Amino acid sequence: MTHPHNLCLTTLARSDACAIKTFGEGLLDHLDPVEVLSSRTGLVMLPMRDTAQGTGFHLGEVLVSEAHIRMGAHEGYGMRRGRDLEAAMAMALVDLALDAGRAVADCTAFVSEQAKMQQAQDHDTLCRIEATRVDMETF
Repeated sequence: MTHPHNLCLTTLARSDACAIKTFGEGLLDHLDPVEVLSSRTGLVMLPMRDTAQGTGFHLGEVLVSEAHIRMGAHEGYGMRRGRDLEAAMAMALVDLALDAGRAVADCTAFVSEQAKMQQAQDHDTLCRIEATRVDMETF
């Protein structure tokens, strides 16, 4: 199953750090030498939407790790929450491999597996939240 680029990056950004690092390390054998354009941490603004009025605002800043790499005419990008440059670089390697058409089946399978795990985690979280819902009409 193929994923649109934005969904793929969203999934990789939420992937387990150890899993993506291990997978990214294995991709190096399928790639030519890679040029690191940037590897850094920084702060980005966290946008939110007021549910009552529907207006947007910035909740605050979030620490992120970012990696941008190139291999010939192909580029890869990764940004993840926190201070884990290795995980951001691994994310960029997956993005680069997909862009370059290298190990596509392996990358697609990894992203699909991570997406399924995230959907299950999200479902569990929503179930736990639903269990705390109070129906004010019954009080």
